[in-house]
Amino acid sequence: MITAGNGLPFHHLITDRREPAMLLSLLRTHLRPYGAAICGIIVLQLAQTLATLYLPNLNADIIDNGVAVGDTGHILRIGAVMLGITLLQIISAISAVYFAAKTAMRLGRDIRRSVFEHVQSFSARELSEFGAPSLITRNTNDVQQVQMVVLLSFTIMIIAPIMLVGGVIMALRQDVKLSGLLLVVIPILVTTVALIARKLAPLFRQMQKRIDRVNTVLREQITGIRVVRAFVRDTYEHRRFEKANDELTRTSISIGRLMALMFPTVMLVMNLSSAAVLWFGGQRIDGGDMHVGALTAFLTYIMQILMAVMMAVMMFVLLPRAAVSAERIQGVLRTRTTVVPPSKGIVDMPSPGTVEFREVEFKYPGAQAPVLRDISFTVHPGETLAIIGSTGAGKTTLIQLVPRLFDASSGQVSIGGVNIRDLEPDTLQQAVGYVPQRPYLFSGTVASNLLYGRKGASESEMWRALETAQAREFVEDMTNGLQASISQGGNNVSGGQRQRLSIARAVIRCPDVYLFDDSFSALDITTDAALRADLEKVTQKSAVIIVGQRISTIRTADEILVLDDGEIVGRGTHEHLLKECVTYQEIVNSQLDAEESRR
Repeated sequence: MITAGNGLPFHHLITDRREPAMLLSLLRTHLRPYGAAICGIIVLQLAQTLATLYLPNLNADIIDNGVAVGDTGHILRIGAVMLGITLLQIISAISAVYFAAKTAMRLGRDIRRSVFEHVQSFSARELSEFGAPSLITRNTNDVQQVQMVVLLSFTIMIIAPIMLVGGVIMALRQDVKLSGLLLVVIPILVTTVALIARKLAPLFRQMQKRIDRVNTVLREQITGIRVVRAFVRDTYEHRRFEKANDELTRTSISIGRLMALMFPTVMLVMNLSSAAVLWFGGQRIDGGDMHVGALTAFLTYIMQILMAVMMAVMMFVLLPRAAVSAERIQGVLRTRTTVVPPSKGIVDMPSPGTVEFREVEFKYPGAQAPVLRDISFTVHPGETLAIIGSTGAGKTTLIQLVPRLFDASSGQVSIGGVNIRDLEPDTLQQAVGYVPQRPYLFSGTVASNLLYGRKGASESEMWRALETAQAREFVEDMTNGLQASISQGGNNVSGGQRQRLSIARAVIRCPDVYLFDDSFSALDITTDAALRADLEKVTQKSAVIIVGQRISTIRTADEILVLDDGEIVGRGTHEHLLKECVTYQEIVNSQLDAEESRR
């Protein structure tokens, strides 16, 4: 076993044992479909390397048996053979690189697809644990590192051991005593590289984390640019980005310095080896123990051996970063969602449009106390349930339990008479129209965003949904109407317009259950009232749950739940709660004057 001078195996210095195992596991899974292509690459690289190893032997033959004795015919015959072998070498090399690049690119595509599809199954809990910037880095930069190592493995690492072993054999054929130089040169080269690679491994791991940090800061600043400017925090944010950027730069420079030290060291060893071969080889030629052609061939073989070692060095330099990246990718792929789909999901609901909470409790991981406690209620088709409470009372968490963005810690949530844990995910998603607290629009057009609600909806259905959401007028005023451009996140429309388009996207689905999470907060009172009046016409066969902050938005609901610190402290109509619920009275008095409260 090759060691690094301190008794540790060389691979142990590259990174810890877990990371290479992660890399091998990732490659074993995703390279399995390309077994035939990999076998072809190995055959082509073997042919190329054997041709490379055979050429110096032919060259020695030309020098010793052709040039030295003046046999022109022999030179031409062996030269023609060399030309043919060189042609084979070129064709094999080009073909091997072509298929290697193709396989590596397909591997990158497959890993990105696997990560993307797996992330789609995550609940809100897993998404918040990883964070969007880290997930983006893992699916781009980390995959690229693994892809690059695979490409270099196919083009370099396959060649290196064949050339190393073949070169040693061919060098021994030329001169056994002179080959003793290899016993000195190779350990020196390996030890030097091992010491440098040992310092590289933690730096590569640190680099990936600092790329995450730069992405996080940059994403926050771009997303929150209006807040940054409104609070005149430009200088502070500049400093924050500069700090993250400088940390990444310093790590990159440290890696660059070690890399810059490595390759001159390798070249120094190679050049000293060449000088030693010429020195001792010249002495053996003087003594009549070696021919000039054999020395030329030996010099070529020792260079090939050291080149093989250097190619292996390049792989060991890149391996730590790829191993770290593979661990980060596997961290995503091996994370199991807490919202587990049923093995045989139910697709038929006996009472569509009914939502029931039965003694539901929810607690975030690591929290000491539950966010929601003993929540029970039922909403039937055609009924509207409103939820109100102070900030942090658990309103949004409650409504997110319905589409299974989270799973309740205890108790049961049912839709259509079926526990949502037993429903087929597609059935559950089709049954729910959800408008989140922060409405989000995708880049594209008004029409493409509406089609997220229901694929294949006609233009007339889109216009009806927009009309219900009080969005028809401003969409008609936009250039190209339904085909008007929408930027990422809907940043080219106002907050109120974004909310109304999000509501239209839910309305066009015609779901059994409508969930509005404070979805009317950006609307003026007149638009709010008109929108709710039109919603009543299209939700007569659906259950509607509204989370609201404004009394004017929820006062007409069939039932209002008042939440305080995760518990229901009041329930009933607006009039009933005004008389019986102190918490509700405080909310009303904070928004309405005494005359409005008496209505």
